[in-house]
Amino acid sequence: MSDATPAKKPTRIQLRNRTRILDAALEIFSQHGYRGATLDQIAAASGLSKPNILYYFDGKEDIHVTLLNQLMDAWLAPLREIDPDGAPLEEILRYVHRKLEMSREFPRESRLFANEILQGAPRIAPHLESGLKPLVDETATLISGWIAEGKLAPVDPRHLLFSIWATTQHYADFDAQVRVLMEDRPVHEGAGQYLDTLYRRLLKP
Repeated sequence: MSDATPAKKPTRIQLRNRTRILDAALEIFSQHGYRGATLDQIAAASGLSKPNILYYFDGKEDIHVTLLNQLMDAWLAPLREIDPDGAPLEEILRYVHRKLEMSREFPRESRLFANEILQGAPRIAPHLESGLKPLVDETATLISGWIAEGKLAPVDPRHLLFSIWATTQHYADFDAQVRVLMEDRPVHEGAGQYLDTLYRRLLKP
């Protein structure tokens, strides 16, 4: 019989405080990047004291890694949802539109990920190797199969994915620039139709 004491289930207050800290940290990290963010800023944004922050997390890096781990799960979900048995062109277009929706719904998360990658992925590199790469390999193989069957026009599957990420996440990662250039128009106005036309013309066999 084990003598180990089971971990106590977090209380509602503890769960609420962790959520407040992570939400505040997401805002700070997305604005200032990892290097520019401080625990004092996170404490001020969360409305909790710095010692209280350190009760829940070991430090800034622990908070950042927690956010990145949560983000990777959400970020990879649309890629996992591409249906091998679906209509190839429509499956790719559905993925494009979901990525565009995510750039609109989760701009802070997109900028958090972009900042981490720009710094050389020091904290998320293991997840890129163990989570992202196998999924991209699998998706690239699927797309190559569709191309070989004549269901999609010939393209490099990996560069296709890179271009989808670039044309959708751009709206979140370069939000300040896009807002200036769009003048008084809504940032995402016409984006979905444009991307649909772009990728439909590129991929239609």
